Amino acid sequence: TMGHLLAFLLGLVFKATSVYGIPSCSADGQLAFYRFCNLTQVPQVPNTTTKLLLSFNYIRVVNATSFPLLDQLQFLELGTQNIPLTIEREAFRNLPNLLVLDIGNTKIQFLHTDAFQGLFNLVQLQLYYCHLSDSILKDGYFRNLSSLAILDLSRNEIENLQLHPSFGNLESLKSIDLSLNHISLICKRDLEVLQGKRFSLFNLASNNLYSKVSVNWKECMNPFKNMSFEILDVSSNGWTVDIVRDFCHAIQGTRISSLLLNYHIMGGGFGFHNLKEPDQDTFAALGMSSVIKMDISHGFIFSLNFHLFETLRELKVMNLSHNKVNKIANGAFYGLDNLQILNLSYNLLGELYQSDFAGLSKVAYIDLQRNHIGIIEKQTFKHLKNLQTLDLRDNAIKTVYFLPSVHTAFLSGNKLVHIEENINITAGFLDLAENRLANLNDLYILLQIPDLKFLILNKNRFSFCNQQYGPSKNHTLEQLYLSENMLQLIWEAGKCWDVFKRLSHLKILFLNNNYLNFLPPDVFSDLTALQILSLDGNKLISLSPGVLPENLRVLSLSQNHLLSPDPTVFASLSYLDITHNKYICECEARNFILWLNQTKVNMLGSPEDVYCTYPDSFSGVSLYSISTEGCDEEEALQFIHFSLFIFFTTTLTVFLTAVVTFTRFRGCCFLLWRKMFLTLALEYHPQGVKEDQHKYDAYLCFSSKDFEWVQNAFLNHLDSQYSPKNRFNLCFEERDFLPGEDHINNIRDAICNSKKTICIVTRHFLKDGWCIEAFNFAQSRYFSDLKDVLIMVVAGSLSQYQLMKYPPIRVFVQRQPYLKWPEDLQDVGWFLNKLSQRILNKKEEKKKSNNIPLQTVATIS
Repeated sequence: TMGHLLAFLLGLVFKATSVYGIPSCSADGQLAFYRFCNLTQVPQVPNTTTKLLLSFNYIRVVNATSFPLLDQLQFLELGTQNIPLTIEREAFRNLPNLLVLDIGNTKIQFLHTDAFQGLFNLVQLQLYYCHLSDSILKDGYFRNLSSLAILDLSRNEIENLQLHPSFGNLESLKSIDLSLNHISLICKRDLEVLQGKRFSLFNLASNNLYSKVSVNWKECMNPFKNMSFEILDVSSNGWTVDIVRDFCHAIQGTRISSLLLNYHIMGGGFGFHNLKEPDQDTFAALGMSSVIKMDISHGFIFSLNFHLFETLRELKVMNLSHNKVNKIANGAFYGLDNLQILNLSYNLLGELYQSDFAGLSKVAYIDLQRNHIGIIEKQTFKHLKNLQTLDLRDNAIKTVYFLPSVHTAFLSGNKLVHIEENINITAGFLDLAENRLANLNDLYILLQIPDLKFLILNKNRFSFCNQQYGPSKNHTLEQLYLSENMLQLIWEAGKCWDVFKRLSHLKILFLNNNYLNFLPPDVFSDLTALQILSLDGNKLISLSPGVLPENLRVLSLSQNHLLSPDPTVFASLSYLDITHNKYICECEARNFILWLNQTKVNMLGSPEDVYCTYPDSFSGVSLYSISTEGCDEEEALQFIHFSLFIFFTTTLTVFLTAVVTFTRFRGCCFLLWRKMFLTLALEYHPQGVKEDQHKYDAYLCFSSKDFEWVQNAFLNHLDSQYSPKNRFNLCFEERDFLPGEDHINNIRDAICNSKKTICIVTRHFLKDGWCIEAFNFAQSRYFSDLKDVLIMVVAGSLSQYQLMKYPPIRVFVQRQPYLKWPEDLQDVGWFLNKLSQRILNKKEEKKKSNNIPLQTVATIS
């Protein structure tokens, strides 16, 4: 059965682990934990025990001698035995101070009528699902239980309520649960012994009460006469409109604070008319019962008819969810003068009209989520002056012009495509997640709402920005959620970088999953109160120092593309999550690895989730286990070894070549030296090319393996043949070298016919012999003409010591500054303007400046 299966599954759980901090089948003085111990009788436990757990065992009998004297025991769990249980006379007499007795979910084979005698302090008795019959109520089992307040008899086999007179003496009794039995009829005579009592809960749910029998209410009369209830649960009994009407008429005058009529069969549903809809008479008799809360959810009500609740003038909470409501008649809520909460969620409403909520003058919360609402008249909620919270989640709304001035509005999961300008609303909490907003200008509009504190815009479609408003006029916004949008497309186009300006009170900002690979300069500069920032799930490679607000305390950067972060960026944080990134575990990351092991910042996530991805030999290894010892020595030794190798190889080669050449061609060497001297003198001195006669503005020297990147990064934005708006006439090998001509002559002609030579130094450049030769030739012109004719641009992750390995480059670096390709895309425009000034040999160049579309420029690795 389902009960045995549940017991088996629970058994697996409890066997696997200890509970309450002590191992199974033991006691620690106050707690005795003996679940699943295969016991056949009650074990000996200390007399100081206050809680004894004995469920899931094989105890067959408990009698007056089963328990030792445990005068401090307050809680006894004896239920869910694996075999039928017999409880004999005064079985618990040695437990005089017991407060809670749980025998639930056990088949009781025999229960003596004096089994519970002596439990004068018992407050709660659990007898659910014990296969008990009517005798448990009529034979006086609960005599003398003067402190009993809670009695659970649910899921038994009780058919009739014939209560023993001793129930009248249970003065503390406040809660009776009789749900899931077989009680088909209750009349006045059945509960006479309970008259005069007030119950916090009286549960008669799921009994098929009154639905399977014919009731003569004149003879049966009010079963709850002279009784009162905080909660009366008569749900899940299969009640139709007629049964509800007759029941309410029979119990009129009985005071009930909360009436549960849910899981009914009132209403015809959508497209059916065989069952009645509730009408003006259905609940009319409840007007004298002072009902404050009423639940008629989970049914088939299709239409809320005229004056349906007119007598329920004290009602404050109404739950109509999970019906089939499609129509609200004019005046349906008439009479609900004190209603504060109305739940109409999970219905079939498609349109809302101005008259729908008439009469709800005090309503503060309306729940309309999960309907099909697409059209709402403008004044529908305007007249509800006390409305504070409006929940319209998961509908089909396309505009917010109807929105009243409320404190809290839930509109997520709708079809909003834009926000109307000059919207006249005031709200402290606004949820617009999972809509179709695409223009970030809508956020600027929302930030004009004066008292807005919480704004949720997750899972929209923000991907462009036609900005029509300036920065925010809101000085109260504290939390902003923009997760799972496409801000990268907006920011890489150079748009709306000021979206967070003036938000000086913002404390929490979520920007996760926005495809971000850079952050605009000073984008967070005005967020002086920001404490929590989430950038999870983006594509950030690095963060520049100073990009984060000074007061930031919690930063989440999980699942980005961080390679080797600068630890100074995180210095002021209290909590940091940098798990699941793409860290490079080489000596360049030494400072970051050292910081990671020494920082006082609280690192969120598991250390195993901060792992290397490069080189392959360290892939998956935690950064916390990487050692940086030997990085300094390794770099120094590599540089020395390489320098010595180059020096000795070059010296030996030159010496041998000179000896052989001079020996065999002494005469020719002299003539060749004389000719070269005259040629160089002619080329690089007054008879050479004049400044204004150069064919090219600059010769762009780079490795052919970098052509695609150089084309996107430089040629598209500088060369006049690529675009008419570009001003420079550049020379480069793939286009301007003469085919068939000697390569060294092509290089020499390019350098001589260009005002400047720009060498794009990358890893491929350093491995290309022609590139090194061109660099050497250009540098010789620098020393000959004594002009700044050579510009070096370093791109990619090349360190200083790697550049110093090559003598021509080392000589240049020691004498001249060089340019470095920026890591952040927002700096590319500035860099190209600076390079243009170097080509023109001017401090500033404002004429015909280049506008650089950042989306076309990538970062070389």
